Amino acid sequence: MATDTLFQPLRAGALELPNRIVMAPLTRSRAGDGNVPTPLNAEYYVQRASAGLIVTEASQVSPLGQGYAWTPGIHSAAQVEGWKRVTDAVHARGGRIVLQLWHVGRISHPALHGQTPVAPSAIRARNTTSFIVDAQGPRQAPTAEPRALTLAEIADVVADYAQAARNAKVAGFDGVEVHGANGYLLDQFLQSGSNVRTDAYGGSVARRARLLLEVVDAVADVWGRERVGVRLSPLGSFGDMHDDTPEETFGYAVAELDRRGLAYLHLIDPAGTGAADADTAARMLAHLRTRWRGALILAAGQTAASAAAAIEAGRAELVAFGRAFIANPDLPARIRRDAPLNEPDPSTFYGGGAEGYTDYPALGAA
Repeated sequence: MATDTLFQPLRAGALELPNRIVMAPLTRSRAGDGNVPTPLNAEYYVQRASAGLIVTEASQVSPLGQGYAWTPGIHSAAQVEGWKRVTDAVHARGGRIVLQLWHVGRISHPALHGQTPVAPSAIRARNTTSFIVDAQGPRQAPTAEPRALTLAEIADVVADYAQAARNAKVAGFDGVEVHGANGYLLDQFLQSGSNVRTDAYGGSVARRARLLLEVVDAVADVWGRERVGVRLSPLGSFGDMHDDTPEETFGYAVAELDRRGLAYLHLIDPAGTGAADADTAARMLAHLRTRWRGALILAAGQTAASAAAAIEAGRAELVAFGRAFIANPDLPARIRRDAPLNEPDPSTFYGGGAEGYTDYPALGAA
């Protein structure tokens, strides 16, 4: 079977993976008070421990980095202890799990942290919302007008990522993934549509990529480069994102990441998200593949068959599944057996309790 390709082991940096099926990072908005992971979160991840690699939901590196209610952080002692409960449980089941490090930048709202959101430039993301809880209850609210970070504050952001990486190590993760995608802070600095700075962090592609690379280097100093991955979203439009020369911008960023010898690069297929047509997306991904020599994770819109085909063609070494893992905690077993998949319920994706989170049945469940 072509899907046998998905069950070949792989070494990605220092990560020894038993199969090529990655659980994509999935925001579920179910952290507890203080944005602390709970026993319910641990149960959710343990159910999915048969993935070759779990990439956790994005977790804010500082209070100001939060853009949605009930998302976990990695900046307090209580959050570290909550995440340790998760990693201990996943490791006891034989799984491998890395933490995705996150700062949302301008995709935020003062209701979440009492501050004005920050960004490379004071440019508001149009037609974009944050998920907040205020006197009106849980709701989607337009993102607030951000302010531009000062140079001193940019240095503080790098320090926040480094401390979050240290916290993730204490929490027992196998590595970390730097979230540089989907219109959040590092992506905002990278792309020309959201970065009009004229200092050392704006203007040329090299200057716009500077914060991403400084963060990656700071995190790698904590973990070692072979336990650090990076996620990017070339041509992505979420969060009102655009770039004047995307092939040049992302080509430069990927080439610089390649020089660092990281564990993996995680790319979101713009065709899978509807951000680009299939031909345009394929050209971009092929362009970036020539600049990246290590393990590559391809995400968005994948099936077992398309995942196997991508690996066999050399377009990727691993493939990430999102919604399929939400509804199918035993997704690798279902792929191996060519078993039917449970359908996800979008109404339970964000917020709530066990319903639509830990109650999807595994194969053979009554």
